[in-house]
Amino acid sequence: MSIVKLSGNVDGDRWLSAHVPASIRPGPVTILVIPVSQEEDEAGAWTAGIAREWADDLSDPDQDIYTLADGEPVREF
Repeated sequence: MSIVKLSGNVDGDRWLSAHVPASIRPGPVTILVIPVSQEEDEAGAWTAGIAREWADDLSDPDQDIYTLADGEPVREF
């Protein structure tokens, strides 16, 4: 048995909706519901928004101006 973490939404009529990866075969499943607090939901929305806004910049190879060869090792005292 494998476990897959999904994020979903419960609407006003108490219907659960979630996108399931193609690796999950059609058929019965067991669902554990862990309610998310408003603060956690807002933090997730903020993170998703930043990822969406910065996606083009982060995937632009011209932004890769540093390599592993750059810089100097940190010396601990």
